[in-house]
Amino acid sequence: MASKVSLKAGKGKVVKKSAAADEDEGRAAVAAKFVKEWSTWAMKKAKVITHYGFIPMVIIIGMNSDPKPSLSQLLSPV
Repeated sequence: MASKVSLKAGKGKVVKKSAAADEDEGRAAVAAKFVKEWSTWAMKKAKVITHYGFIPMVIIIGMNSDPKPSLSQLLSPV
């Protein structure tokens, strides 16, 4: 009969961590949480800026193009 691989805790060597290792892991966890929160906040702000700024940006770029159209020409679908 083939032997089974066991993933139960308690077998093998028990490795105890030092207080310095726990402190380093705590700092890393806090830094990771900070980066995650900051990036989420930045992406939400970028989404809002893009949502409300895209059409005005297109109009401004269109107004500054070489054959200077009027605003009504820019906004009309024809």
